[in-house]
Amino acid sequence: MKWAKVIDHTRCIGCHACTTACKSENDVPLGVTRTYVKHVDAGVFPDVRRAFQVTRCNQCDDAPCVAPCPTTAMYRRADGIVDFDKSICIGCKACIAACPYDAIFINPEDHAAEKCNFCAHRLDVGLEPACVVVCPTEAILVGDLDDPDTRVAQIVRADPVRVRKPEKRTLPKLYYKGAGEATLDPLAARRPDGGLYMWSEQGNGAGSAPAGAPDGWASSSAAALLSYDTPHQAPWGWRVSLYTWTKSIAAGAYLVAVLLAAAGVLRGASPLWRWGAPALAAVFLGITGLLLIADLKHPERFYLIFTRPQWKSWLVRGAFLIAGYGAVLALDLAAGLAGARGAQTALAVPGVAAGILTAVYTASLFAQARARDLWASSWLGPHLALQALLAGAAVLVPCAGWLDPALVRPLVLTLAGAALVHLGFVAVETRGGRETAHARLAVHEMTAGRYRSTFRAAIALTAAGAAAAALIGLGAGPHVAGSGAVAALLALAGLLAYEHAYVQAGQAVPLA
Repeated sequence: MKWAKVIDHTRCIGCHACTTACKSENDVPLGVTRTYVKHVDAGVFPDVRRAFQVTRCNQCDDAPCVAPCPTTAMYRRADGIVDFDKSICIGCKACIAACPYDAIFINPEDHAAEKCNFCAHRLDVGLEPACVVVCPTEAILVGDLDDPDTRVAQIVRADPVRVRKPEKRTLPKLYYKGAGEATLDPLAARRPDGGLYMWSEQGNGAGSAPAGAPDGWASSSAAALLSYDTPHQAPWGWRVSLYTWTKSIAAGAYLVAVLLAAAGVLRGASPLWRWGAPALAAVFLGITGLLLIADLKHPERFYLIFTRPQWKSWLVRGAFLIAGYGAVLALDLAAGLAGARGAQTALAVPGVAAGILTAVYTASLFAQARARDLWASSWLGPHLALQALLAGAAVLVPCAGWLDPALVRPLVLTLAGAALVHLGFVAVETRGGRETAHARLAVHEMTAGRYRSTFRAAIALTAAGAAAAALIGLGAGPHVAGSGAVAALLALAGLLAYEHAYVQAGQAVPLA
């Protein structure tokens, strides 16, 4: 058995009976919906018509929300329905970031993720979903795709039907009959100025295409205007932006120290090697863990990541990597305080491996967010490693000024080089060609849209830090440590601003 739905746009009258029936059947609170009807006015006066799209979970055969879920709270049943278990949801929002259809939300009352599940509790007892029962025009049909006698199977096999975003290769089992591009593609219809949508308000930059916007703001072949919609929300906020920054510091502080030691610049007797670098790395790694837990809607359930891990999830893999890296840092710090230089040298190999993996695993975590095209970059992993070197060198500069002033100059030179290469990565990621309209729009939002001030501040601060560090490192004179600390603070502030602009812009493009 394989449950599927057909929504006939030629029959939908936009009455919202499906929305209200769904809310009543599933106790969906105000402000969120498992299903809603989008209105689009298409054409040019006097040849104008209003089209409707019933929007909900697409019940994908290759559901992108399942793999990133760290506790299997999102799971696929044997009959193909993608369902959820609220009792083990930790509220990490990875499923929301992964869904290309903006179909998942956090219930504001129980703080767990939910979505349309085809009213599985009704199907299990032989009843049709609530939305199917109340639809006055039979625009919504449910049936078994494997049974050729069902109307759904017959329509899918015989009639021209479409799915949303086939390029995502999610294999949806929600089929649209008679649907147009203006409703199926969230970028095909322009948004009204001001973003007022009757009962909802698009507060995230909704409006007609701004000057200089790239192709994709209004890609429909015919004029189309959204007239009724729900707001697009970014699941990951400032805590995730800050986590990427603190994690870079945690990984980089140790990695840079090991690199300088391998180059013969940092001696084993230096307090920066013995306890300064591992202590800094451990502190920022602890902050990283606290930020990750604080961002959960159910932080008291964070232990489920370790007690019932779903190993396809990079949230799970990342948690174990962070825990392993933390263990190595603890051993290294203990060995340093005990004066066991040989043990510290032996720990450098697993420490470097754990530090690099801690720095770059976020690239795989973001790649699982299949809805966010900006993050689907082959450059992201190397860029994260480079950011760790930048952040590590920067945070070690003031520490070296206190513990080992002779190291300030090589550290600021490392900082200057890493910052310049980082700016090169940024130029490639923002100026290079992007394959999809969503990625191009996200780049536009970062560089010229709502996050442009943060992005431009990031570039200016990083460039200033790099220039100051280069002048200090190549020049001579007093107050090297103090000036180096200023350069380090500029570079760290620039990196934090970039992380925030990058993470938020990646979530800025409407998906439904």
